[in-house]
Amino acid sequence: MVKDLLRTLFDAAVARAQAEHCVPPYLPLPPQGRTIVVGAGKAAASMAQAVETHWPDPLSGLVVTRYGHGVPCQRIQVIEAAHPVPDASGAAAAASILALVTDAGPDDLVLCLISGGGSALLSLPAPGLSLEDKQAVSKALLTSGATISEMNCLRKHLSAVKGGRLSAAAHPAQLVTLAISDVPGDDPAVIASGPTVADPTTFADAIAILERYAINAPSAVARHLRAAADETPKPGDPRLAATETTLVATPGEALEAAAGAARTAGYVPVMVGDAIEGEAREVAAEQARRALGTPPGQVLLSGGETTVTVRGGGRGGRNCEYLLALALALDGDPGIWAIACDTDGIDGTENNAGAFLSPDTLARAAAMGLDAKAHLSNNDGYGFFSALGDLVVTGPTFTNVNDFRAILVVNP
Repeated sequence: MVKDLLRTLFDAAVARAQAEHCVPPYLPLPPQGRTIVVGAGKAAASMAQAVETHWPDPLSGLVVTRYGHGVPCQRIQVIEAAHPVPDASGAAAAASILALVTDAGPDDLVLCLISGGGSALLSLPAPGLSLEDKQAVSKALLTSGATISEMNCLRKHLSAVKGGRLSAAAHPAQLVTLAISDVPGDDPAVIASGPTVADPTTFADAIAILERYAINAPSAVARHLRAAADETPKPGDPRLAATETTLVATPGEALEAAAGAARTAGYVPVMVGDAIEGEAREVAAEQARRALGTPPGQVLLSGGETTVTVRGGGRGGRNCEYLLALALALDGDPGIWAIACDTDGIDGTENNAGAFLSPDTLARAAAMGLDAKAHLSNNDGYGFFSALGDLVVTGPTFTNVNDFRAILVVNP
């Protein structure tokens, strides 16, 4: 079945980014002193488990991951916290991580495991700000339509640990970061808001983002940004001289794995891009036009991170929003199928990774009395595809290389 093939492509992409495969080849040599493992993200616990399995010497540490994304570890403590809106558990975990790295000496190694989701999970506010301040800004950003780079610029300047601050705190220890990229362009300074990477953005940039999206920030946030009293570490900062960062898995590599699975199934993969951004429904319209001109026997593969400007009251992440807009643009073309999923297994805040689209999606919906245009207007892609039984539900995948999309033009 075509659905089975689409699911095979998605599974191949996710498998390529599993920590047990991508972390061990990049582990550094043990230090003369202690090995302290810290980390944050939806893959942080699985990465910590891979380190434990393959590290020959003593180690200790703490990582924070999203609720439900923890895995058993023996020597590294795993704390679960809220995502995408931060909570007290994430703030406490970030404080503990900061204390661990601050205690590191010149003979010690700090091994930092970073993946997508770390921005919300490392939620220790900058001095003078409260967790409630950060929660208010996070909620506003999530519905604003801001890109992930813009969101993370603002997050860095409200944080005690992000934007290179964690690395500065670990000085003079050696610090090695292993990161699974979930951001368009694979910029380490953007992944989880770059806690161990020099930050080229400024307080002025953060203020501009608030203004661009008309975000009404709490008064304490506005004062903090205007004061600009403690800028993030910049490129060339001597405190970051003993740091190195390696990307162990990327969206592009995940798409290549899916391309291999497509070739095995007899289809020609076409790489549309692994760093696509923009409003989900606008990306869908553009890709629908391309799919309608694609010969049979090809599959269009793309990744990146679209955005949704929320104006309705429905349920649904960006992948369901994309698919619903794609269905309307394709208008029941008989030869085109599609899948769109978040590789972490969570589309937005729902319990699904994404959904399937088939040529009869709109016809089945109409037969059930579902108005596709009304659902899209209400940002209710989840409700639409749930009613059709077309959700893709995987549970946590313990990795995150962002969105995966495949549009299949079937052979006659």
